[in-house]
Amino acid sequence: MIHSSAVIEAGARIGNNVRIGPFCYVGAGVTLGDDCILESHVVIKGPSTIGRGNHFFQFTSIGEACQDKKYKNEPTELHIGDNNIFREGCTVHRGTIQDKGVTIIGSNNLFMNYTHVAHDCVIGSNVIFANNASTAGHVHVGDWVIIGGMSGVHQFCHIGAHSFIGGGSIVVKDVPPYVMAHGSHAVPHGINSEGLKRRGFSSDAILEIKRAYKVLYRQGLTVNDAVAALAEKAEQLPEIKVFTDFIVQSPRGIIR
Repeated sequence: MIHSSAVIEAGARIGNNVRIGPFCYVGAGVTLGDDCILESHVVIKGPSTIGRGNHFFQFTSIGEACQDKKYKNEPTELHIGDNNIFREGCTVHRGTIQDKGVTIIGSNNLFMNYTHVAHDCVIGSNVIFANNASTAGHVHVGDWVIIGGMSGVHQFCHIGAHSFIGGGSIVVKDVPPYVMAHGSHAVPHGINSEGLKRRGFSSDAILEIKRAYKVLYRQGLTVNDAVAALAEKAEQLPEIKVFTDFIVQSPRGIIR
């Protein structure tokens, strides 16, 4: 169903069973997958490719040109997976040619009121952005991350899978997988053990992750020495290898 007041530009591709409410705008170059819902006053611009089952609430702005002053109207893109929820006032911008030219969002994510995903971000799946959480440009967020309300993530930061960012935090360094971080600037506060339990991690795996966290943060080691101390365990346990690989590959350095 498409409301009579909605504007659908020529060149937009609309899937089956899509509902577009009053005063929505869907631009040329937008592909909307099956079963998407646009409530009222939703704006989606392209080039944007959006999967199936996504739900956009009123006053969301999706696929708009970015706020980077280097952007000169190049034809960059936005790719969104399936079954995401974008609540009121949420904004998502396309990429820039200074990166790979595309902003990417996975599937089954919840973006609460007034959240913002900036240009060239890569957001995984099963992620929650609480109210007013924002990421600057080029941020990577792993699967199952929760970013608390009123939090901000500095450009180019990476947040590892299963980590938890407490409300009101300012993240200026990379956050390793499994870690709970909070503060301005955000610092580590243990591992997200409750989240890991909910996602089916075994008691033994959680115990090993806790031990790895203590090696990194509680033994007074440098980052390189901590990674070296965990090398044997990382070869034995994939959960620890994810942890150490993230640290080694961190482009900005990790929170300490």
